[in-house]
Amino acid sequence: MASSFVFGVRTILGLVMALGALAPQAAEAARAFFVFGDSLVDNGNNNYLATTARADSPPYGIDYPTRRPTGRFSNGLNIPDFISQHIGSEPTLPYLSPELTGSRLLVGANFASAGIGILNDTGIQFVNIIRMFRQFEYFQEYQNRVTALIGPQRTKQLVNGALILITVGGNDFVNNYYLVPYSARSRQFSLPDYVKYVISEYRKLLTRLHDLGARRVLVTGTGPLGCVPAERAMRGRNGQCAADLQRAADLYNPQLVQLVKDLNSQYGSEIFVAVNTGKMQYNFISNPRAFGFTTSKVACCGQGPYNGLGLCTPASNLCPNRNVYAFWDPFHPSERANGFIVQEFMTGSTEYMYPMNLSTIMALDSRT
Repeated sequence: MASSFVFGVRTILGLVMALGALAPQAAEAARAFFVFGDSLVDNGNNNYLATTARADSPPYGIDYPTRRPTGRFSNGLNIPDFISQHIGSEPTLPYLSPELTGSRLLVGANFASAGIGILNDTGIQFVNIIRMFRQFEYFQEYQNRVTALIGPQRTKQLVNGALILITVGGNDFVNNYYLVPYSARSRQFSLPDYVKYVISEYRKLLTRLHDLGARRVLVTGTGPLGCVPAERAMRGRNGQCAADLQRAADLYNPQLVQLVKDLNSQYGSEIFVAVNTGKMQYNFISNPRAFGFTTSKVACCGQGPYNGLGLCTPASNLCPNRNVYAFWDPFHPSERANGFIVQEFMTGSTEYMYPMNLSTIMALDSRT
């Protein structure tokens, strides 16, 4: 009896040890996913920073599975969450999260930080945020941590085979060029010249990302900047989209597509994919009822005209049904809107995803 008990314990211990040894391989089986950028894709890094650019208090997260704020600028899931679902992966943890250790590192990581832009002087009013150069430093640090876990060769394979999302650029207009009348950048550049400058700086960022091992990168353009509730309230005429910010988006987005084409030609491979989030969002902004929304002008959470002034706080107006609002707060799409956006990531034509959509990427990469 005692010998059979000992045998049973040894068998269980052996299974536990074997499963433990397989844990890194199991986590690594799903494609890693890395996220860089601003509040549209931040999963909670700013929770760990002394900054006002935070979404860690109610009613943020009201429709998240936990019904608690997570640091996502959404009532629920954001764009990276929906992408993770489509690629069969767990949601990425914020890089600053203490939970991001061991085999969970192999899922990937989210380095995004609300308030940042392509330029280092964007979002200076938020003080302590993770600017793009620092996000890339963390990515290098991440690779060092994973190397200690699985070795350099497997780390290189994990990073080269990963899907990467970078969403940045809108704040360079909203929270820089147009932040205040006669801003420093608006005195330095005309709008067309500013757009060219921002694009030239973005080229440096994407080149650095390639140097760090990125081989499949989704590069999103800006949304219809002038049509978010905040800009309708502050800059629009009679609730219309703010013309100056719309002009900025119209100048910027085509040049970003051209940048993607140029870089892919330079590297001789379709590494970068231009994501026309501007058109994706404008579809439900211009015709909300076709998508089941009752409004694309008024934010669900906020105050003032169009609920577009200030922050979303416990004291704000809060709509009872988030599913019928295209915008959650003055700047950010609702969870349901994010779902529509990512559906276009998956199946959109080259008008939305150039040179190919995410479903095509997944099919191609599964063969290699």
